[in-house]
Amino acid sequence: MSRILYASSEAAPLIKTGGLGDISGSLPAALKAMRQAVRLVLPAYPQTLLNAGRTKKVAALQIGGHGVTLHEGRMPGSGVVVWLVDSPAHFAREGAPYTDSSGLDWQDNAERFALFCKVVVEIAMGRAGLKWQPEVVHCNDWQTGLVPPLLTLEDSRPATVFSIHNLAYQGIFPYRTFARLGLPAAFWSYRSLEYFGMLSFIKGGLAFADRLTTVSPTYAEEICTPALGYGLDALLRHRRDRLTGILNGVDYGVWDPARDPLIPAPYSAEELSGKALNKRALQRHFGLAQKAVPLLGMVSRMVEQKGIDMVLEAVPKLVGTPLQLVILGSGEKRFEQQAVALARRYPKQLGVSIGYDESLAHLIEAGADLFLMPSRFEPCGLNQLYSLRYGTLPVVHRTGGLADTVVHTDSDTLKAGTATGFVFDFPDTQGLLWAIGEALKCYAGPDCWQRVRDNAMRRDFGWDHNAHQYLAVYRQAIQDAASG
Repeated sequence: MSRILYASSEAAPLIKTGGLGDISGSLPAALKAMRQAVRLVLPAYPQTLLNAGRTKKVAALQIGGHGVTLHEGRMPGSGVVVWLVDSPAHFAREGAPYTDSSGLDWQDNAERFALFCKVVVEIAMGRAGLKWQPEVVHCNDWQTGLVPPLLTLEDSRPATVFSIHNLAYQGIFPYRTFARLGLPAAFWSYRSLEYFGMLSFIKGGLAFADRLTTVSPTYAEEICTPALGYGLDALLRHRRDRLTGILNGVDYGVWDPARDPLIPAPYSAEELSGKALNKRALQRHFGLAQKAVPLLGMVSRMVEQKGIDMVLEAVPKLVGTPLQLVILGSGEKRFEQQAVALARRYPKQLGVSIGYDESLAHLIEAGADLFLMPSRFEPCGLNQLYSLRYGTLPVVHRTGGLADTVVHTDSDTLKAGTATGFVFDFPDTQGLLWAIGEALKCYAGPDCWQRVRDNAMRRDFGWDHNAHQYLAVYRQAIQDAASG
């Protein structure tokens, strides 16, 4: 049994802004199910405290002149012990974890997450009064990037693992912020936290952690290239022997159409009749005609990375064919406004909902026939994994985790029984339209459609295998730390 401290800035169902929240909720639960002694530590945002329910105060610390309280609770569903870092000056505010109510980054994000990292270090070193110390600290994304370098200053420290969920978000701040945080002067070096004259939180994790992971094997290769390395590819190539790509897993207790309480009708690969009922419910929700035409769905942030511009550009051509399209998401105002305008222009074929609605996301997965995910880059992606289990065949760009999880449908993969979706190679509207065209041809042939859908629904991307891979990385990290 390993003692694992899992540090993250979000974890579902307490707080979630994206895939990091899903993984930080489900991986610790999988580790606990494998009889590992895992503890989760999160900032105590107001929403986190509200969703945590009953907690108890277990420690009080002084960090840089700020009083910090640790509250202990249990994660709903899994029972994983969670410690919430409560510093009202840093986390007791309205808005999202990283942005204010207008969508702008909090001006003191560096201070907020530096304090969080320092508390994680105190817990890791057994100085928080919790009578528990981990063997390995698993850090996630830039918000925890200072933990590995700070722990290198300690004697008899635990091992560290740092996971990259999206290298595009790095926690970059000016030098004056570095000086204000009171970090050791030696950290201001190109070998440490300095990044082109700026402070980089994520570089701390990449340069100092004993082991690195990212969320798919293909993304592990991509971030070692200038195209997707965001200026850190040389460092990642230097540490390539310490970097492992491990696919994210799916919590099938939440995402399984056979037992999903958020959809009108359950169904499975063995009994599919409920899928048609969900399709009609989805059509009713968006005011679309209940026709037996292909229904395409998309649940996404409306940003260029996710390819929403390709989808919107394709709409005038798609409406020339007998199909329907529904989109749920939010993001850049220009894309939100364009999507709403297109829905008004083509109300019989396009439905748009701006924002995020968990129940509607589940209904789209259950009711659509095809799921659009044309991301320009995608470290792993979760919606394509959900879509496979829901028999909603994914249409994806060949990148990152999408390339690792979706097998394009052609004569060879049909014959081999491996086809699960539709994949295009060039991230542009023409490539997307080609892949949709291939999907529609398969949809028109019942034998093709049934075979691919059955293949998709029987794929297993649960945590059983992937969590064992993390345990192997933890063991390697512990050995690395012990050997110095």
